[in-house]
Amino acid sequence: MRRLILIAGIFVLAAASAMPQSSKDADPKDVDSLDNIMRAVYDVISGDKGTPRNWDRMRSLFYKDARLIPSNKNAQTGVVGARVLSPDEYIKRAEPFFNEQGFYERESARHVDIYGNIAQVFSTYESRHSPGDSKPFQRGINSFQLLNDGNRWWILTIYWQPETAETPIPKKYLKSRD
Repeated sequence: MRRLILIAGIFVLAAASAMPQSSKDADPKDVDSLDNIMRAVYDVISGDKGTPRNWDRMRSLFYKDARLIPSNKNAQTGVVGARVLSPDEYIKRAEPFFNEQGFYERESARHVDIYGNIAQVFSTYESRHSPGDSKPFQRGINSFQLLNDGNRWWILTIYWQPETAETPIPKKYLKSRD
């Protein structure tokens, strides 16, 4: 009987530690659908030069211990690598850039795969310094991994790679597919 109680206690602790935690409560309209959480991510990072972003809103979209992972080839060494960041580390790195440059990122196409409570989204993006810019200064693909806990969507990971001459975006990712 003691063993059964011990096993049940371990199960309860494990389940409790797996519960999502965020620094702030999310606006329910930001997380009630896959479309809305995707829109919220692009919205929160976009803005004019020097315009403060709503970092609490951004943090509210991410699951506990979520990661943002930029990947690219090092121009000097030619080595392809990735950097794993927490949302707060991303904010620390992005804020100086956003203070110096306008940055507007929008989704131009989306590929979605959902199984049970998990989703994998390839979101093709275009980045501009101003919403009126005719051409993006950068394009690429954001790979989102998301979880629906039955109440809302959570971002677990955003892993991205910018387009380069060596790695142009394949045509299949320039049109949406749900």
